Amino acid sequence: MFDVIIVGGGLVGSCTALSIKKANSQLRIAVIEAFAANDDAQPSFDDRSIAVAEQSANYLKQYDLLDTNAEYCVAIDHVAVSDKGHFGKTYIDKAEYNVDALGYVVEVRPWGRFLHRQLEQMSVSLFCPNNVTALTQTSDNVTIELNTGELIQARLIIAADGAHSKTLEKLKIETITQAYQQGAIIANVEVADGHSNCAFERFTKHGPMAMLPMSKNRYSLVWCVEPDSVESLMSCSENEFLSQLQQEFGYRAGHFTKVGMRANYPLVVGKPERLIHHRVAILGNAAHIVHPIAGQGFNLGLRDIISLTQLISNAAKAGQDIGDIMLLNQYQVERNQDIKTVLWLTDALVRSFSNESRVIAFARSLTLSMMNGCSVLKAPLAKRLMGYVE
Repeated sequence: MFDVIIVGGGLVGSCTALSIKKANSQLRIAVIEAFAANDDAQPSFDDRSIAVAEQSANYLKQYDLLDTNAEYCVAIDHVAVSDKGHFGKTYIDKAEYNVDALGYVVEVRPWGRFLHRQLEQMSVSLFCPNNVTALTQTSDNVTIELNTGELIQARLIIAADGAHSKTLEKLKIETITQAYQQGAIIANVEVADGHSNCAFERFTKHGPMAMLPMSKNRYSLVWCVEPDSVESLMSCSENEFLSQLQQEFGYRAGHFTKVGMRANYPLVVGKPERLIHHRVAILGNAAHIVHPIAGQGFNLGLRDIISLTQLISNAAKAGQDIGDIMLLNQYQVERNQDIKTVLWLTDALVRSFSNESRVIAFARSLTLSMMNGCSVLKAPLAKRLMGYVE
């Protein structure tokens, strides 16, 4: 019998388990993960990465869950925001806010291995590779049946199994989504003369482009394009891809010399109809699907973790039931507004910067220019990028 079972052992699931365990060492925690961890695999040019905001990094460092000095973790010292074909641009620098970095770009695979080693060190039970085949709720606990036939129980189940959550399917919780007329191409791109720890957000009429600095003179590219362009950009030669990327992005990030494996996925926005069920809490991408603009996804999920960890800690210290409906209701109330705000803001950015109306384009450029010249106007954007919310 466990206190908490987390379904999903990716970055969000692992951070959830370790956050709860390090705050409440007496709790018995298990993690179920479908994919086997490969500790012997070496980092490659194509390792995917995520953006970790400054506020998120501070929380992770508090529990020794992220080493910002690791080779696979690169600081973002500056962010340049621009609107292609228009005069507006703004520039955010860490020195303006007296921080070590505005955020970090972390390679997923080596960080995941680091977290899985910590799960072992903290005596978190890891069922891997395993899948959940059935989930049975009773008044006092939830029983999970694994694909091996093994049965495990807990007072609280946490669904952290991603945007296509099988846990939500089993609970018959519908995720309401809305598709964008965009697809995202992601790849790692090498730049000739280094990136100087600068991240770029470039808006075009086809969709936003993001360049995040990585180790070894690489950028992590997220290129949002119209669906008709996805196939051609995925199938063209490396030289042709680099040529089109350079033409669309310009030379502000440098001269692109190499691109790794390309992947693509359709872009949607959405959230489930509820964040809780009987003795179940939902977090991470299972709780919200966000457009990749501004790198808000993981950081929103981490705020889910922070909220739930605090509620569990308070209940455990008071000797209360950590799966009680009152606790879960409080979690849902605490998280709903932040999730709705981020979904609305990212959606508004995408739609505003994709609008080619001359009036709207002029207003966008004027706003970016005014931000660049006035720290007071720029502060809300900078704080949001650093992960600080009201």
